[in-house]
Amino acid sequence: MLGAALLMQSAKPPNAAAQNKPADPPTEVAVLKAEVERLKGVVPDQAHAMADVGYHFANLWFASEKKNWPLADFYWGETRSHLNWATRIIPVRKDPKGNEIRLAEILAPIEATSLKELHDSITAQNASQFERAYKQTLESCYACHVAVGKPFLHLHIPERPAASIIAFEPGQ
Repeated sequence: MLGAALLMQSAKPPNAAAQNKPADPPTEVAVLKAEVERLKGVVPDQAHAMADVGYHFANLWFASEKKNWPLADFYWGETRSHLNWATRIIPVRKDPKGNEIRLAEILAPIEATSLKELHDSITAQNASQFERAYKQTLESCYACHVAVGKPFLHLHIPERPAASIIAFEPGQ
């Protein structure tokens, strides 16, 4: 038994004892800071999330146009999800005057009004209501772009689907 215990003790890596002792707080903080910086370098930026929003929102238009309401509902949900993701990536932006703009405070009323109306039109399968709500949502999004100093990001009804591989007709 004693021989087995000694053998096991000698089989431990030399730094095993060091792994069991508490980390030096300044070293631990430095390691965590380095890890945070590394993670910042690998996560998508807000432009990526907003490109996804554009993709989903454009496809939403064409799903509605073909009256594929389940697909429209899917793209509505993806649009909303990616808008929220974008506000988590950069929660605060500065306007051209240097004032802080909290993006969640802009998104919340959009979700409660134009995005809700858009979803209601999908649920009701009402194409004319959908068109009005879609245009209102475009205006709401543009108002956010203006608020954060990006008026050059002007939106319009898409001319062609963002995804050419998706069949927009229902039942396919």
